[in-house]
This record gives sequence, structure tokens and C-alpha cells, in this order.
Amino acid sequence: MYPERLTQFTKQHSDTVAAFACGLLLLLGAFALHLNLLGLALLLLPAAYAIGGYESAREGLTTLFKEKELDVDLLMIVAALGAAGLGLWQREYHLIIDGAILILIFAISGALEGYAMRRTERSIRSLMSLTPDIAMLLRQGREEEISISQLKVGDEIVVKPGELIPTDAVIVSGYSTINQAAITGESLPVEKTVGEEVFAGTLNGYGALKLKVHQPPESSLIQRVIKLVEQAQTEEPPSQQFIERFERSYARFIVLAGVLLATLPPFLLGWDWETTIYRALTFLVVASPCALMAAIMPTLLSGIANGARQGILFKNGSQLETMGKVRAIAFDKTGTLTTGQVQVFQVIPASNYSQADVLKVAATVESVSEHAIGKAIVKAAADLNWVSAVDVRAIPGQGILGINFDQQVIVGNAAFVQKYVTNLPEDLQKFASVLEQQGKTVVWVAQGAGGRGQGAGGRGQGEFVSSSPLSSPSPLSSPSPLSPEVLGLIAIADEVRAESAATITRLKALGVEQIVMLTGDNQRTADSVAQAVGINQVYAELLPEDKLHVIRRLQKQYQTVAMVGDGINDAPALAQASVGIAMGLAGSDVALETADIVLMADRLEKLAVAMNLGKRAHRIVKQNIVVALSFIILLLVGNFLGNINLPIGVIGHEGSTVLVTLSGLRLLK
Repeated sequence: MYPERLTQFTKQHSDTVAAFACGLLLLLGAFALHLNLLGLALLLLPAAYAIGGYESAREGLTTLFKEKELDVDLLMIVAALGAAGLGLWQREYHLIIDGAILILIFAISGALEGYAMRRTERSIRSLMSLTPDIAMLLRQGREEEISISQLKVGDEIVVKPGELIPTDAVIVSGYSTINQAAITGESLPVEKTVGEEVFAGTLNGYGALKLKVHQPPESSLIQRVIKLVEQAQTEEPPSQQFIERFERSYARFIVLAGVLLATLPPFLLGWDWETTIYRALTFLVVASPCALMAAIMPTLLSGIANGARQGILFKNGSQLETMGKVRAIAFDKTGTLTTGQVQVFQVIPASNYSQADVLKVAATVESVSEHAIGKAIVKAAADLNWVSAVDVRAIPGQGILGINFDQQVIVGNAAFVQKYVTNLPEDLQKFASVLEQQGKTVVWVAQGAGGRGQGAGGRGQGEFVSSSPLSSPSPLSSPSPLSPEVLGLIAIADEVRAESAATITRLKALGVEQIVMLTGDNQRTADSVAQAVGINQVYAELLPEDKLHVIRRLQKQYQTVAMVGDGINDAPALAQASVGIAMGLAGSDVALETADIVLMADRLEKLAVAMNLGKRAHRIVKQNIVVALSFIILLLVGNFLGNINLPIGVIGHEGSTVLVTLSGLRLLK
């Protein structure tokens, strides 16, 4: 068992194993050299070269022969081998260690790149797992289980309560609530009935549905999300393209200069060939961009460690620096700026009733409901004394009613409750209007005359009674002879995070030029949340691909754009953004895998800390690059003028590397 697992791990993480082996062999070889065990050292160090440098050599040679280009991978191998050859020639064996260190740095870089690619593949697999593999096809009145890939346009399928919807389709019979969090990210399920579209990967509620497939399964919304994530994650940003162009130009320059330095001086300057080769090899050592590499990675790794201590997980070191360049930020609403948990926001009783009366009566019928609003009401009434009603009927999109103490209980929207009461109190209508303008969902509660306080007892546990979801709902029972009266109303809302407004203010102070909110929720609710947190620009009623398009438009205007989200629906936008940021607790698996940064414990205020770290990292990296380039230029000039020998060149080269490394460690504070 364990040998098999070890073999599988080695295959999947060969780059990591190679880097580890290279480092171990390097340490053992250096120790052997220190003990004057030259034979052992000359066995261990070449092995470190071979194991750590194999992948870089392969990629460098592939680029050379197939693309006719030079890159830094090949340059590093040449520089390392040059150092080794020079060390053997001059019997300065410590130069072999210098070359091995150079190879180890590149081996570690390759391992990190492989890790990032594996994370990307896992995020795609997580998206694919959102849809079931089979569907229940209706054929000649009988149900038949078939693969999703076999579905065709025009097929009719059945989805039972609690099942995932297998593909995008239109409801032809039945009604239910659909949890569309996978697509829109919104916490409230949506009522769906005949003629309305449902999406693959969304969760069916209490009702069975007959659906008609109206487009091929491979064209479903969730499949488009997968393709968008794949495309956005493989597209290289302009900065990455610039770095690659610079690396190849640098490699060509160094190789050309090395060749010229190894051949021309005897003819132009009268050098002897031994001096010429010596200077050329010294050039390869001092021109190696170790200090340039150390100017970046230690700084970014220090920033990553600093962020981890503060609950900020940077999954990609380059994104730490990018975070400091962000000019625009897009926020998802539900689960990001808000908690994502629907709850009772306010209870307003009618005259002669209390808040407890309203909650108890509402809970008697909502206790048998699977709707998120009902669950929020039951949770708010958990400490009160009540039992479930009987003969409960749920009317999708309108409300719910039942019998409690022989009193009729009606809970729902204003239009629904108004069918059973003489009139709605004017003062409560005014309250309801204000709450709705604030983006709250208002639930009215009514009960038969004399029902005040009677939610405290009853005939026993109620049961859920509903008409068949595949047929038309049965007529409602006629109003009770005792005319019901309104007890009050309950406002339901997704609570805004306490730190959201302060975070937006802090980001503006850090120089973010544009902050927008993206949400699949309705415009009124979105505007309400945006106003509460201080965001002026809102994009509402968006599908995942719409969020992606907004990010692309922002990138055209502001170049470096961050996206903060938590849901599957945010994944394409997170992948497309210059830097994607996910909420650690509220975030879906796909969002967490796709994002570059994760705010652990959902502490939104740490976003400003992450940006400040990014700015510091960007500043330190620039300082280190200046120092590294200055050393390289000085060493190159000194080598050409003959003022430095190989040991001094190595000391200068390694010294500059140590210096910029220590500079990068400043970010640990």
C-alpha cells in the first residue's frame, strides 16, 4: 500500500521530488568537500546537477531547437556547467557548489510552477463535479436512466426534490424552489414554475419537476463557466509576457557576449588564450542572474509568510507584488460584502401585539417549510414557545398558510396576505415600503381573530400538505369564518458585514481608483448594500459570464484589477482578474482553488493589509533589482578590465545575492 502511494506521489510531484533531491545532494556534497572527501563530493555534486537541472535543460534545449530561441533555463545550465568546469580546471571546487546552487534555485522555481498547474487542474475538476453524470429521461411515459452526454435537445427529464439539475432546461410541469447559489451566488432560493429556465448544477427544492432540454448539455451555463475558467487561467497577463520576452533577450545577450569574450580578445586586445577563457568563464558566473532572482523571490516569500501570520493566504508569490499595483477592485455582494446568511432583520408588530407574538405565529407554519426565509424565521423564534401548525399549504412565490388552534395562519407577501384580511394597516404598509426600498424582503403575518398569543400551544406536531408538484396546485381553502387580522411584519435580510464599509474607506485611502460591486441579486437590493458600504457603481442581475465581461472592461481602463468573491459563480471573474481574492470560510471550493489570495476566517478588513503588503513588496523588489543590476554591471566591467579574478567575482556575485536576499527579508516585519 505505502510503496504504491509513494510511487504515485513521486509521479505526480516529480518536480518537487527533483528539487528536494537536488538540495539534499548539494548539502551532502558541500559537507563532503568541507571534510576534504573530494571523491565523494565529485560523486554527489554532479548528481545534484543531473537531477535538479534535467528539466531546465530539457526545456531550454526544446526552446532552442524547436522555437529557435534562447531562454534563461538554458543560460542557467550553461552558467552552472561553466562554473563547474572552471572549478575543476582551477581546482577551486567551491565553484561547483555555486553552479549547483544556481540549478537548485531553478529546480525550486519549476516545482512551484508545477504546483500551481496542479491547483488549476483541481479547480476545473471541482467545477465538473457540480453536475451529476446521469439524468432521468422520460420516454413513452416511463423513466429511464441515461448519461448526460446522451441527452438531446427536446428530451424531457424528471428532477426529484433535493436532486441536482443535470443540464440547462425549461420547466414544462411542476413548481419548486431552486437554490441557484452555484450560478448566481445569492443565498435565497428562487421560485420556479412552468416556462422558466433552470440551470445545470443548481439544486432542486421541495417539488418534482418535468424539464425539457432546450440546448445541448455541453452548452449549459456551468459548462460555459468551466471553459471561461480554463481560458482565463491559461491567458498570460501582459506583465508575464514582458518578463518572458526580457528573459529570452537577456539570455541571447549573455550567450552572445560570452562567445565574443571567449574568442575576440586574443585578436583585438592581445590576450593569451588562457586569460581569455578564464575571463569568459568568469563572465558566465558574474553575469548569472542569481542576484536578480534573489531580488524577487525572498521578498515575495517573506510577504507570503507575513500575510499567513495575519490570516492572508497568498497562493502565488507574483500576486503579492501585483496586489500593490491594483487600481480597481470588484466585489461580489452575497458572502463577501454581506455574511451570506439570511436572517430576521426586524420584526414590526401591529398594535396590541408583540414581536414575540408575530414570530411565534409565523414559526408555526414556517417550521415545516424548506425555504430559506422560513428557516430564518424559525431560527429567530427558537427560544419562544410554539409548535408546528397542521394542514400547511405552501404557495410558491406567494406564501404559506396552515391551521393553528383552529385559527388560520397566513404568512407571505402583501398581495397574498391581502386575500385573507380586510385590509393591511397603513402604518405597517409605510414600514414595509421603507424596508423594501432598503432591499429587505418583507413577510406579512396574519391569524384568525383572537389568535393573539395562541401560538404557545396546539394539537400536536403539524404536517406538510401540498398538491402534487407535477400538477396544478389545488384551490386554496376559503378564508376562516373568523376574519384573520394582521399581527405584524418580518423583515428578512442578508446582513452586511460590519467591517465592509471601513474596508472600502481604507482601500480608497490606499489609492484604489475604482471600486464596484458585482452581484446576481436584483438592482434594488444591490443598491441598498452598495449605499451601506460606500460603493457608488453597481452591476446587478449578473450571470457568471457577465461578471467576467465587467472585469475585462475594467482591465481595459485600469489595467490591474482585483476581484473579491466567494461563490462558484465568481470563479471566471476571479480567474480573469489580475488578482483573484476569495473568502476563506464562505468561499466555495472552486472559488478557493481559482483565487490567488484567500482571506482566512472571512476577515474582509485584511484586504487592505494585503494591499499594503503588496505595495511594500513592489517597492522592495524595485530596490533589490537596482542593487542586483548595479553589482552585475560593476563585476562585468571589473572582469573586462582585468581588475578582478574569479574568487573575487564569485564573492561579488554571491555577496550581491545575499545582500538582496536579506533586503527581501525586511518584509517579514
